[in-house]
Amino acid sequence: MSQIIDASILTHFASLKDPRDIRGKEHLLLDIITIALCSVISGAEGWEDMAEYGRAKQDWLSTFLALPSGIPCADTFGRVFARLDPDQMQICFVSWVKSISKLLGAEVIGIDGKTLRHSGGKGCGKSAIPMVSAWASANRLVLGQRKVEDKSNEITAIPALLKVLEIAGCIVTIDAMGCQRDIASTIIEGGADYVLALKGNQGGLFEDVQWLFQQAQESKFEDVTHSFAQSIDKGHGRIEIRRCWTLSQLDYLIQKPLWQGLQTVVLVQSERRCNGQMTTENRFFISSLPSQATLLMNAVRTHWSIENSLHWVLDVSFHEDACRIHRDFAPQNMALLRHLALNLLAKDSSSKRGIAARRKKAAWDQTYLIKLLTQ
Repeated sequence: MSQIIDASILTHFASLKDPRDIRGKEHLLLDIITIALCSVISGAEGWEDMAEYGRAKQDWLSTFLALPSGIPCADTFGRVFARLDPDQMQICFVSWVKSISKLLGAEVIGIDGKTLRHSGGKGCGKSAIPMVSAWASANRLVLGQRKVEDKSNEITAIPALLKVLEIAGCIVTIDAMGCQRDIASTIIEGGADYVLALKGNQGGLFEDVQWLFQQAQESKFEDVTHSFAQSIDKGHGRIEIRRCWTLSQLDYLIQKPLWQGLQTVVLVQSERRCNGQMTTENRFFISSLPSQATLLMNAVRTHWSIENSLHWVLDVSFHEDACRIHRDFAPQNMALLRHLALNLLAKDSSSKRGIAARRKKAAWDQTYLIKLLTQ
């Protein structure tokens, strides 16, 4: 095996079990994965693209791949990725991420779900696949992903994802769907802290937290131990003021003992002023962190980077929502390839251009592509 691959991400996938029968197997599994990854980095969006990329780059690929039977056809790429065990792929992916990342103290890890819109439909007789991903905001890396199983929801997928990640010392943020006692316990047992959005799905707790802040606001927080922070953003004719109050005297919360690690409740108020009109929104959170309003307000705001820096980029730069791959395990394995490619492209600090432009550069410049694979 070539030095290029030995020094790269692909060594973490060498342990993958080949799902194919040994008889009639013409292409090496690692060759197939290598071509697929190189092509996705360079703009490929499906099996035909992968095969076309391989044929166009065959002379170069043959300098470090065995290619005993040349370039696989599109059907071969499709069959292999439809049968590869996504759990094994996930283990390999997480192994690589751990090797390249060093999570910073108090790093915010956002957990959120995204549906692969065209991975299902009437034509294929299956529903679109929801995936839950973990995003490290400071490292700007996808840490892992998990398919939401059929007849289930994110509540079961999130703990399974958290258990394969190294989250110690980090702050895990999740929207209201993930505000569950088992999820809070999983985070604490992993050595991390949590900030969980609180809405009506936790009826009693939600109402009690609202009441606590209502009482504190009516007294203008006099004789109420609390922390407060505020930020103001201006731009494009709009002013947004964010105010955050935190309380840690939670004796009135009957449900507090049921939530492992719960220390603080949080109110974040967003006031938007635009064109002479003003809107105000109040959002509530629970947290295992101490009552430090600045820290908690920043964690809440940072959570949304998973939407802007991951989900939006996957849709705009990788056209994920347009992908119609739906056979067997292929949708989640293709999603993992996109996450691999995004991590490699985002990790490159030599380019100031966006992800879409970096993909073009990788397609045009083989030296740059090798740099991405071996960084």
